[in-house]
Amino acid sequence: MIYYFYFFVKLFFLINPRLFRTYAMATLIGGPSAVMQATPEVQKICDEIKHHAETKAGKKFAVFVAKSFTTQVVAGTNYFIKVNVGGDEFVHLRVHKSLPHTGQKLHLESIQTLKTQQDLIEYF
Repeated sequence: MIYYFYFFVKLFFLINPRLFRTYAMATLIGGPSAVMQATPEVQKICDEIKHHAETKAGKKFAVFVAKSFTTQVVAGTNYFIKVNVGGDEFVHLRVHKSLPHTGQKLHLESIQTLKTQQDLIEYF
């Protein structure tokens, strides 16, 4: 019986390889999650890291609103966040949140500037 189940699962993914890639990326250990709409928790992360983002970008942001994000579980969590910084201008942030027992603060690992709303959030 279980053999037939695996047969149909394999057949389903062979028919639609795009679904397989999506499923494989979502379930890959250490891989990125699906892109999600920003939550209040993600906006709080952005509020805490805004000063560091302005320093790395070399300019002040009048607006700093998280729009979407993806996560990657490592020794803690990497957040890849798309942030609106005014008008049609966006930045992408990679923020590391350590495991609670370490007592470390949020760390802005990297920032990409000159992004648009259409730009995909990818590992950087």
